[in-house]
Amino acid sequence: MDDRMRVSDADRDRVTARLREHFAEGRLSSEELDERITAALSAKTFGDLRRVMTDLPEPAPQIAQVPQSAPWAGRGGAVAWRGPRILPLAIIVLIAALVIPGAGWLFFAFLKVVLVLWLVACVAGVFAAARFRRHLRRYWRADGGSQWHHYQWRG
Repeated sequence: MDDRMRVSDADRDRVTARLREHFAEGRLSSEELDERITAALSAKTFGDLRRVMTDLPEPAPQIAQVPQSAPWAGRGGAVAWRGPRILPLAIIVLIAALVIPGAGWLFFAFLKVVLVLWLVACVAGVFAAARFRRHLRRYWRADGGSQWHHYQWRG
């Protein structure tokens, strides 16, 4: 950086944060910290900020470490499933339905309700998608569809 270039508030904040780190590490006394922070906050150019930091070491470069995955974590790059595992839960419910007398009918009644709700949601989604598609076609320009015509959702 050119020492004559003006600094921003973010540049001043970075230098004051670094000065506080040097104070915490024991390189500066509290009086020196106050003087340098005052100088950093009133700095106008990068040269002014460099003079505040001249006798202090630069931070050691951080080596990026690749996190080691657990041996049971699976291969890298695969899509990770987040959330409850459905298959073990389904197996437990199926075993309970087979073992507990009368629970099988309850399980199948619950399954029927879930399937009916799923079917209703799918049908509603199909109707909503068709309505949205008609809406988009209505507002598509007549010049081949290369640009949108003042798109407004009117419900």
